[in-house]
Amino acid sequence: MQRQIFWLGCLLLASPLRADELQFDWSQMPTNQPPVGCTSIVSGAGNPGTWKVLMDSMPLALAPINPNLPDTAPKTVVGQVASDPTDEHFPILVLGTNTFGDFTFSTRFKLVDGTNEQMAGLAFRIQDANNYYYARASALGNTIGFFKIDKGMRKARTEEMHFERGVWHQLTVECLGPKIHVLVDGHEALPEMTDLAFAAGKIGLWTKSDSISYFTDTRVTYKPREPFAQTMVREVMKEYPHLLGVKVLVLAPKETEARLVASNDEKEIGQPGEKNDLSVINQGQNFFRKEKEIVYVTMPLRDRNGDAVAAVRFVMKSFRGQTEESALVRAMPILKSMQLRASAVDSIY
Repeated sequence: MQRQIFWLGCLLLASPLRADELQFDWSQMPTNQPPVGCTSIVSGAGNPGTWKVLMDSMPLALAPINPNLPDTAPKTVVGQVASDPTDEHFPILVLGTNTFGDFTFSTRFKLVDGTNEQMAGLAFRIQDANNYYYARASALGNTIGFFKIDKGMRKARTEEMHFERGVWHQLTVECLGPKIHVLVDGHEALPEMTDLAFAAGKIGLWTKSDSISYFTDTRVTYKPREPFAQTMVREVMKEYPHLLGVKVLVLAPKETEARLVASNDEKEIGQPGEKNDLSVINQGQNFFRKEKEIVYVTMPLRDRNGDAVAAVRFVMKSFRGQTEESALVRAMPILKSMQLRASAVDSIY
């Protein structure tokens, strides 16, 4: 298993899709400052929370042999320290910018203070402040709960569970497709839940109202997500075995040249495209090129609104008498197949 450390807002390894674990390490960040690389948002009413890197103490895993020695050690944590008493007020600290589909997301948390509420939780598959899931623990209510916020509307499932203020616990969320599990201290806290609202999204730390809560040892282990364009290429190559290759190119914002985001040869992903690819995307024009026994046909891939969002380059074996018209006829059914797939998603990469 490869690991990455989330440190000073950066991922130490260059390719997050190649790894399967992220650890969020606050220890290298300045204390009494917001954690770098994270975004504070608020769901519901009120202002965003106040999140800071703090020093706290954590019980030792093993009690010291000498009873005169301390049984705790210093620990760097992230805390939500504002005391906004607004009822429908949910501060969230979004961790980085990555999105996750199938994953195990866990943290240790401590409920420190709060008059109206004493809660801490994990937000996941976050789309925005009005669309996400979260699991949370409550010391005042003595409950564990799973919640869905869908277009700002909340649906809940809770069970009784005792939590004491000032005691560290571990909260874990496991997602596999629509199946969701919530665990506390390694034990299943709620029956398995199934929900189809959000298939993937960002992750974050969550609190409510005037809860002051601390978090540490936060990590996510996940199944790397394959970009939709790459999945589409793989399926098309299997469906049309006579193809020699399929490449998908896009023009990213502020870029001046198209780049490959999917290919039957994954080593090509990220490489720049050709000049004609820009015309295919910007002007919706087809492009044809023949080299010895191979023909290349590049065609625009359109979204559900009919706008060209990418160029698809088909690589096919030529035959005697091969013309541009006949090559386009060969490529068109394959493009239509990809068009149907692409029109069903918000983004192909």
